[in-house]
Amino acid sequence: MRDVARLAGVSHQTVSRVLNDSPMVSEAARAKVQAAVAQLGYRPHASARALATKRTMHLGVVCVGAEQYGPSLTLMAAAAAAREAGYTCNLHPLETVDRRAMRVALDQLTRDAVDGILVIAPTDAAASSVEGQPTDIPLVMFEPGIDNGTTKIAIDEALGARLATRHLLDLGHTTVHHVSGPEGWLGTRARIEGWRAELAAAGRPAYAPVAGDWSSLSGYHAGQRLAGDPSVTAVFVANDQMAIGVMAAMADAGRQVPSQVSIVGFDDIPEVSWTRPALTTVQLDFAEVGRRCVQRLLGYIDGDEVQTTEAVRPHLLTRASSAAPPVIT
Repeated sequence: MRDVARLAGVSHQTVSRVLNDSPMVSEAARAKVQAAVAQLGYRPHASARALATKRTMHLGVVCVGAEQYGPSLTLMAAAAAAREAGYTCNLHPLETVDRRAMRVALDQLTRDAVDGILVIAPTDAAASSVEGQPTDIPLVMFEPGIDNGTTKIAIDEALGARLATRHLLDLGHTTVHHVSGPEGWLGTRARIEGWRAELAAAGRPAYAPVAGDWSSLSGYHAGQRLAGDPSVTAVFVANDQMAIGVMAAMADAGRQVPSQVSIVGFDDIPEVSWTRPALTTVQLDFAEVGRRCVQRLLGYIDGDEVQTTEAVRPHLLTRASSAAPPVIT
């Protein structure tokens, strides 16, 4: 730091103020210090900076289901947003989720002296395991679920399901069948609820969902079950990977998409623009969720008031896999 001060022609206290982003520095002095820092390639010592700012510049992230598209993309976006703000992320992935595992994760991050914690909790078990967990560290959770006193950033997945279902009904289909995600996932429940609500609002029957496990293979098996029923003309699938499997099963059964059966997915993964036909889907902006989670968390670290759940709206992307139902002669 003294080398920076000497080169900039200022005191080391001024250098410290600039590095800590203090407003008590003239713009001219700030410019000199920043130029000296760049010229010398100076990096503040982490321990010294933590002592001066009373922050470690670390965020803790507890992530459940990191192998799945939504949690993974949220995690990457959150890490990027944290990095842009000068923070690093201490990741604590969880495979088995219960209250004890969550307590261990939160305790470890507390010992690491993180400034705030983000919990990516896409399952019932993960969301409920946060309930009542004592922590003095600011905490934000991603995923709609139990009202447990933590602040949440959510995607309105029920609305997304309603958009998909309404799109198919507007095309003229008498009802819409559903391939759901696995039991125990909050997204599974929200998408089923939205699908059923839209059918009920239209006075259409809702047949029992065919459950998958988010994989294309499970979608293929679900598609095999549905392909044998000629009355099935529209299918809303709870994620794009399963929708790809459903499309493959329909093709193997000789049912053309979309002239004989329409399919709508959910998530908007990059691959669905390249399926043939290109998949109509509901876009969930997980990257925006990750950014908002970090923005909210940094606000709490700075002393902002606790806010209510904030929902990111989904959007329907109409492509080539949905069309009017076949005309029965």
